[in-house]
Amino acid sequence: MEKDYRAVAQSWLDGNYDPATKCQIIELRNNDPAGFEDAFYRNLEFGTGGLRGIMGVGTNRMNKYTVGMATQGLANYIKKHCTGDDIKVCISFDSRNHSKEFAKITADVLAANGLHVFIFDNLRPTPELSYAIRKKGAQAGVMVTASHNPKEYNGYKVFWSDGAQITSPVDKDIVAEVNAITDPSMVKFEPGDECGEIETMGHEMDEAYLTDILSLTLSPESRARHKDLKFVYTPLHGTGVRLVPEALKRLGFENVYHVPEQDVSDGDFPTVQSPNPEEPSALKMALEVADREGADIVLATDPDADRMGIAVRDNDGRMVLFNGNQTGSMLTYYILTRWKELGKLDSTKYVVKTIVTTELIRAIAEKFGVRVYNVLTGFKYIAEIVKRNEGKGEFICGGEESYGFNVGEFVRDKDAMIACSMVAECASWAADQGKTLYQLMQDIYAEFGYYRESLTSLVRKGKSGVEEIAAIMSDLRTAPPAELAGSPVVRVIDYNKPEETGLPKSNVLQFFNEAGDVVSVRPSGTEPKIKFYFGAKGDDADAKIEKLRAQFIK
Repeated sequence: MEKDYRAVAQSWLDGNYDPATKCQIIELRNNDPAGFEDAFYRNLEFGTGGLRGIMGVGTNRMNKYTVGMATQGLANYIKKHCTGDDIKVCISFDSRNHSKEFAKITADVLAANGLHVFIFDNLRPTPELSYAIRKKGAQAGVMVTASHNPKEYNGYKVFWSDGAQITSPVDKDIVAEVNAITDPSMVKFEPGDECGEIETMGHEMDEAYLTDILSLTLSPESRARHKDLKFVYTPLHGTGVRLVPEALKRLGFENVYHVPEQDVSDGDFPTVQSPNPEEPSALKMALEVADREGADIVLATDPDADRMGIAVRDNDGRMVLFNGNQTGSMLTYYILTRWKELGKLDSTKYVVKTIVTTELIRAIAEKFGVRVYNVLTGFKYIAEIVKRNEGKGEFICGGEESYGFNVGEFVRDKDAMIACSMVAECASWAADQGKTLYQLMQDIYAEFGYYRESLTSLVRKGKSGVEEIAAIMSDLRTAPPAELAGSPVVRVIDYNKPEETGLPKSNVLQFFNEAGDVVSVRPSGTEPKIKFYFGAKGDDADAKIEKLRAQFIK
């Protein structure tokens, strides 16, 4: 809700805020009127996944006060809904500016509320936090990260006892508790008489985590035969810097090259425009190292090491980037092939994909007789399926088009450590057949058909933008397209109708045509944009993608 930002800012200047904060407010007011308004015109929203925003002073910024208030609300919820004498919460943080500071504030507030806190001794990946929550038997967890957002941002992700990010109804109930904290004076920043213990986690948790996730690998003989494969790895200044190279070393790979400038954990991300492995420019330095060293594969992870991007050599020896759909499909094919060869497949095994992820994964799974779950966008919904099937079925793997993938049930979020490990092992398995990963992908297309996907986002800012996005969705609902790229539409799914989809309500539309093409449309939940996901199948898929884009993007 918009507020009188000047009055709110004055309340900070008059209130019990530290002198440095007050000086920054005055400087902002004097030198950046637009930034001053944006910092105080509303409260930074604690959404169903937590906080994410620009760092700085003000109610609409990530700072020690907004983090403290969010943590007090979380503590209040935990104390109301969790029983026992030893209620535990795990905390981790990435390399972003102020992440360590925000993690310490989170730990102090939780402990001041009588909770037992486990915090990593230094930056660690999001998937290791997910693992630690279940390993410690904790009731909740907090990861301080803004994932792959630009350097100005930070965030605060909340996890629950199953190691997954919070979902309904827990998420909405926590939001209500956070919204009830209206002033920093309501926050227990300092320890009291019933202060809980704060313990650090470190090497022992790393060892347990690596041991468990690497137990999921499938082809030790192939790895041994091709230990000389050459990899370049970059953490893009983030948390994967230690664990990904260590995982590859333990798998026996002897040639892992680094990008030394990007091994530096730096929240300014000085060598990239965006620390996002989805962006080709983020891999530029790693590709240069690959060409210099004659490497076969490039691996890159984002700052909190839950997303992974890769590049491989094509038939002409040039490095080409795989997108998230290609990597997810290739790994699904490899893992299911090996599970079948090892006699591990039966009717209780399953894979999971999100609704905007390639249908190639479905085709691969169905060929192996494996059930496929289709869930809403967000890895927390994949984790929800895993939780629901505990004791009844086994999760093999799952992924989403936005470069997230996971294997097995140790971690309940996307995990770039196991994904990098599986890509490396898959490369050795393909090499046993005299093939590169690029050639393996071509073989998959030859068997299942050529699939091509593309994402286009339309940015529409401000109140008029919100109205325009709503109008686009309304028009598509009332007058859905009769055809896609010349082929008649045979199925329309409106995810606003949970009674029809069996999934939580979501403002997403999907259109399928007779030829096997699909268009998914959804407004972003965090940015002023509407996203169009185009998927085409067939030898002419590239041309059909362009036709679909022209049909929907006016």
